[in-house]
Amino acid sequence: MTSQNQAPPTDFQSYWQDLLHELASIPPAPEVEPLPIRSTDYADCYTLHLTSVGPYRIFAYLSIPHGQGPFPARCYLPRYATVVEPIPQGAPNGLRGRYVTLSVGVRGSRMANQPYTADIPGWYTEGIDDSQSYVFRGIVADCCRGLEYLVSRPEVDPSRVVAIGNDLTMIAAALTPHVTHVVCNPSLFYRSAELAPTTEFYPLEEINDYLRLHPEKKDAVHDTLNRFDLRWFAPQVSVPTLVAEAGLAGAMTGDILAPLGELLSQGEVRGSQHSAYKDGLDTEQWIARHTGFSEPVLPEHWQV
Repeated sequence: MTSQNQAPPTDFQSYWQDLLHELASIPPAPEVEPLPIRSTDYADCYTLHLTSVGPYRIFAYLSIPHGQGPFPARCYLPRYATVVEPIPQGAPNGLRGRYVTLSVGVRGSRMANQPYTADIPGWYTEGIDDSQSYVFRGIVADCCRGLEYLVSRPEVDPSRVVAIGNDLTMIAAALTPHVTHVVCNPSLFYRSAELAPTTEFYPLEEINDYLRLHPEKKDAVHDTLNRFDLRWFAPQVSVPTLVAEAGLAGAMTGDILAPLGELLSQGEVRGSQHSAYKDGLDTEQWIARHTGFSEPVLPEHWQV
């Protein structure tokens, strides 16, 4: 097997259907507790625990606006970081007055780190030489479970559910019917086996680190990465999708990502302007427009 896979594995569909069947067989057993310290005069915040495959108990922050719903929803799927926040650091808290928000803490992340605690670097390659035990197989299930719970809430308008995050957003949108709009900043699973040798930037450098230690596992690692490649998920995503360069120096630039947009039925690819303000403003305007608002809610320091 070469590092440049041009087609999905022959069992690509069954691999993911098996995961979804496994998830469906496990009751979510939600536990919701008020979190007054994170509540405001316009939104109530809660902690949420759900059961995913394993079985494994995962965590999330849920925020629900005051007023008459149903409301559009934002589901923040995890960045490559172990800290979970009610909304991403730097985002305006006022978003919680407009949207139901769910921030999913998958296995290994803080508040979902029993019995497994993720280490970075190292999380990306945990179990990567076996596609059945690869940690991100379970993480994908965790994301699907979070979305499943989100759309079950009566406060949520199921026609306006935006998944925001890295590659996991596109994967979840392909595997579940719950997502109506996608904001995806690829950094993990687009042509990863091919691009990793061209960069020293993390997280792709973790692949290089792992293969320097275990060169005999190259074929197994590439097989696992091929099962997660966004190229094979994109044709299954039928909702408006913004693919945006993450803005960090690395291999997945706007030019590299451009062919991914062509695989999406309603895809748009944007390269980074190397400005958190400019990139963030474009994304917020896109989300507002697609969820029925004329103007986005912006951080105060962006409005100056």
